Amino acid sequence: MDRTASETVPQPQRDGKGGTDTGPRNLELDRQNPDLLTPPPTDSGTLPNMKFSFSMAHTRIEEGGWTREVTRRELPVATTLAGVDMKLNPGAYRELHWHKQAEWAYVLEGSCRVGAVDQEGRNFLDDVRRGDLWFFPKGVPHYIQALDEGVEFLLVFDDGDFSENSTFMVSDWFAHTPRSVLAKNFGWPSGRLGTLPEKERYIFPGQVPPPLESDRVVSPTGDVPRAFTHRMLAQEPLRFDGGRVRVADNVAFAAATTICAALVELEPGGLRELHWHPTNDEWQYYISGFGRMGVFASSGLARTFDFQAGDVGYVPFAFGHYIENLGDEPLVFLEMFRDPYFADVSAAQWLANTPAQVGADTLNLPREWIEALPKDKHSLVR
Repeated sequence: MDRTASETVPQPQRDGKGGTDTGPRNLELDRQNPDLLTPPPTDSGTLPNMKFSFSMAHTRIEEGGWTREVTRRELPVATTLAGVDMKLNPGAYRELHWHKQAEWAYVLEGSCRVGAVDQEGRNFLDDVRRGDLWFFPKGVPHYIQALDEGVEFLLVFDDGDFSENSTFMVSDWFAHTPRSVLAKNFGWPSGRLGTLPEKERYIFPGQVPPPLESDRVVSPTGDVPRAFTHRMLAQEPLRFDGGRVRVADNVAFAAATTICAALVELEPGGLRELHWHPTNDEWQYYISGFGRMGVFASSGLARTFDFQAGDVGYVPFAFGHYIENLGDEPLVFLEMFRDPYFADVSAAQWLANTPAQVGADTLNLPREWIEALPKDKHSLVR
């Protein structure tokens, strides 16, 4: 095989081991996952799959947009969080509904209006755009409506078994309630309820809403005590040699009581340092770029995965890991946790704040190498 062909067709070979794959294969997947086809020699043993792409998820197509989800059904290791990728055309609604789970969201493209009413009758209405977040506690009814450019957003729920197809929708509820009961409950003429939907509407077309202020409803009980939206990109990022990070946990976004997130931007060659999370599993969503993640599970077990836009990654609680940008553009991704506060443990900071001789003796390295490590946290390095 000539050099051009060998570069075009990756093979499961490394250091004289392995061999060519001449049988049926999916070349595009092999090119996207070089560390699965030819794992680095540091990989060892058998670990569960920690990657699933939204591109391989079933897409539900509706008149006003589409949606697809990655839950524990698609990614069995992901027990704490599930995700939904949703698109609404201009003016389209994600209808009035509520969940058993809390809903966290990140706007990927476009803009939309979100509205909610809590158990005290206090209401909330806001417009959100790319990089903005929202959070609705479990049981709080809400809706989403796209503005004039349409919208695509990521939803994350605090239960790996969540399914977007089993939410509580007002049209579905009313379709399964006798019209005489609806008339009595709301004071509506029973003879004029024939236009009610016969099943859930879910995602359906609508008109682009008017300016925000003209759409507001004044509730006698007032507004919700904490805003359900947050401008994540307006936060000043923490800057490092290898990139930058913004953390939106309960400190920065007070309404988000069960889910927190970090938006990480790794420069080419940058590294999300060796670390682990001491409180919960990590659910990831990759927005742009190409990179790889190495995961250490103790007992000599380790595995490496490759990621690009639209992929979901998952790291079980306390597993050591790193993420490296292998491309020529920034690697941008979200880290999310079923926890109100963000926490990680840096391997470098751990060693730097332990007596240097202990680290030197354990790792069989010069003591001065340990002494030179920074005692403060450097989450991104180059």
